[in-house]
Amino acid sequence: MICLEDLVLENHIYRKFLSLWNMDLVQRELEKIEAESDHKGYGIYRIFLCLLLQFLEDLSDRELERFICENAAARWFCHFDLTAKTPDHSVFGRVRSRIDTAKLSKIFSLLRDQLKSQGYMSEVFTFVDATHLISKVGLWKERDKAIELRLESLN
Repeated sequence: MICLEDLVLENHIYRKFLSLWNMDLVQRELEKIEAESDHKGYGIYRIFLCLLLQFLEDLSDRELERFICENAAARWFCHFDLTAKTPDHSVFGRVRSRIDTAKLSKIFSLLRDQLKSQGYMSEVFTFVDATHLISKVGLWKERDKAIELRLESLN
């Protein structure tokens, strides 16, 4: 008899992550969302693990679908047995929407903070979304051009 647990190496990085993270906190956050839903399907925690794996492996939804289906360590990480039906790509988008961006961000920050507190990561760079800055620059350019045109019309 083949056991999925035996197919995943003892020193696999997924095992390391799960040993470092307190996933009880994540489960509690997600159970609140699942309780409000009439659709249980695979379970929101299990799909969250898929989304976490998607982030760790930098996969699209379609790539994630295939990765979980074909990779024993991914199945183990996401709590699917060897013969279990795994979700198709459309499930990930629906669950991602149901969890919502703010809650996902909160959960990912929680996991990041756990790694930081254990000394496994530090913030060397801080990235800022400059979308609004760029749009402000565009507005300033438009304003300057309008001033130029007005000055030209006065001359």
